[in-house]
Parts: sequence; structure tokens; C-alpha cells
Amino acid sequence: MSTSQEPENHMPLLAHLLELRTRLLRCVITVLVVFAALFYFSQDIYAIVAAPLRTYLPDGATMIATGVASPFLTPFKLTMVVSLFLSMPVILQQIWGFIAPGLYKHEKRIAVPLMIASIVLFYAGMAFAYFVVFPIMFGFFASVTPQGVEMMTDISQYLDFVLTLFFAFGVAFQIPIATFLLAWTGMVDVATLRKSRPYVIVGCFFVGMLLTPPDVFSQTLLAVPMWLLFEIGVIFGGIIQKEQAANKASEEPSSEDDNTEQKPPVQS
Repeated sequence: MSTSQEPENHMPLLAHLLELRTRLLRCVITVLVVFAALFYFSQDIYAIVAAPLRTYLPDGATMIATGVASPFLTPFKLTMVVSLFLSMPVILQQIWGFIAPGLYKHEKRIAVPLMIASIVLFYAGMAFAYFVVFPIMFGFFASVTPQGVEMMTDISQYLDFVLTLFFAFGVAFQIPIATFLLAWTGMVDVATLRKSRPYVIVGCFFVGMLLTPPDVFSQTLLAVPMWLLFEIGVIFGGIIQKEQAANKASEEPSSEDDNTEQKPPVQS
């Protein structure tokens, strides 16, 4: 194997540990800096996150805080989570800087676009949950509230609920990346993925049932995008496997020609 295909740097274990510590410190400092910049607006950030529910509250109803410290701790917790999400590009860049020296060149060419796509898809999943799922879901909950029951949600429980959904949709939108990696590494053939489509659809609805509230609307709003994202991953996986097959086919004749050229001439 040529040296151009081998990992670039070879570092001792202690140097790796020191670099890891440095990069972790950079990640922590980035999160803290973003948090310090956002903390003054923590109440406004919570108001934005709570807007999808407050829109469907009955007239005169408000959200409540059942804990003594909830009015302070809940926006504080939300601001910290938002700071972590906003710092994710820097965190992933530090992760990439740590693992990149151990990758081959062809792996680096694939890893960078995948990392960027992963960030974009995670944010897209959160945006889909906020702008599409939350209005439909909270509207449904408000419509089925029993008569005589006042809909007044605790701010801490609401935050835990929406953070779970944000994370669920963000992770669910990583399905194309996982599907592409399975095809790219050759662990699963694209034809096998296509044959597994019925099981994938059932699995998407099962995951939607586990991660969303017990209503068919939320389950469907998570399961259908997961299935569509799986299909996108299968399409790109098929493209990369065709390219790999074409490259392999183009390399085989050249190797055979080299072998024939290396044969000694037949003497008469």
C-alpha cells in the first residue's frame, strides 16, 4: 500500500490524551461562552419554545410552575441545552480534528460531507418538530381536553417533553446518514435494504410509538419522515455502490495488463 493512502500522523498515547483534553476544553469553553451570551435572554428563549403550546391554551389559561425554583431553573436548563445545540458545529469540528489524522484520504473525502449533512439534518429535525409537529400535536391535545378540566401545563414538565421530542426528531433525521454508511462500507447491500422496506416501515411506526405521545398524529408525523429519509439514504447508497463497482471494474483490467507485462518473453 502506498504511503499516500495511509493515515498521516502517528502520535504516542500521551500526546493523544493531551490533545483530547485540549479539544474537550475548547468544547466546554465554547458552550459556556454561548451560554453567557444567551443567559440574559433565557426568559425570551423559553417563551419562544413555549409558543406552540400557549397558542392553544384556553382564554385566561396560563402555564404554571409547581416547583419553588422552577421559574429560574427551567429557563436556565433550556438556555444550557440551546447553547449545546448551537455549539454543535464547533464540537463536531473538534471531534473531526481529533480523529482526522487516523483516517485514510478516501475516508476523509466522505467524512466531511457526512458530518456537515449530519448537522444540517439534526437542525432540520428540530425545526420540523417545532414548526410542523408541535402545532398539530398541541392542537389535538387541546381539542380532546375533557370538559371541566383546565389545561394548565407545568413549565418544567413541558420543557422535558419538548426536549425529548427535539432529540427524537433530530436523531430520526440521521437515518439517511446511517443508511448511506451501511451501503458505503459494504455491510449491507442496497438490494437487501430495498427488500427490507416493509420491516423498516413497521419499525418506523414502532419507534414513533415509543418516542412520541400516545396519539396517532404524533406517531405518524415521526414515522413517515423516518421512512422517507430511509428511502433517500437508499438512493444515495445505491449511487455510491454503483461508483464503487465501476471503480473496481476499471481497476481489474489494468492489473491484468500489468501481470501480462511482467511475464518474461517466451524463448524459441
